[in-house]
Amino acid sequence: MRIKRTPVYRGKIIEVDIETVKLPNGKTAELEVIHHPGGAAALALDEEERVCLLRQYRHAANSWLWEMPAGRLDPGEAPLAAARRELQEEAGLRADDWSSLGLLASSPGVFTEVIHLFLARQLGQVPHGREEHEVIEVHWVPLAQALAWACSGEIVDAKTLVGLFRAYEFLERENKFSG
Repeated sequence: MRIKRTPVYRGKIIEVDIETVKLPNGKTAELEVIHHPGGAAALALDEEERVCLLRQYRHAANSWLWEMPAGRLDPGEAPLAAARRELQEEAGLRADDWSSLGLLASSPGVFTEVIHLFLARQLGQVPHGREEHEVIEVHWVPLAQALAWACSGEIVDAKTLVGLFRAYEFLERENKFSG
């Protein structure tokens, strides 16, 4: 339970606070908490069992990363609406079949962000709407290859790792993955 919240920083996306909290064990702690509106991500899978992966430059990582299309929730936006929007904006795709792959707490020790993961199928092309600061290449990778990259460390982005493995499990339950 939060006892006291002291604002440290307010930005366009995040807020940073020092929070004094009472823990379930009765102890009191002072914690640094980064508040984030949450996000949504879409793992797009085509009829040939290929996934749409973005090779995206990330300044904070000082590297190019393999990622599934994703972005933050706008105020009042439903997670599925955000996933649809991000798939269109970043990859130039729409999907007619959506399945939830659950939630991901990205770094719950300090970060309130929760990412809603979705599997997107029955795809079609639409114009993309990338933002100026997004440096993105769109690639189609066989799901089996993407899973191998996840296991080898070629893919390091957490939402993409979780999305790939949950999609694989979901498709196995449907008995639809031949990989």
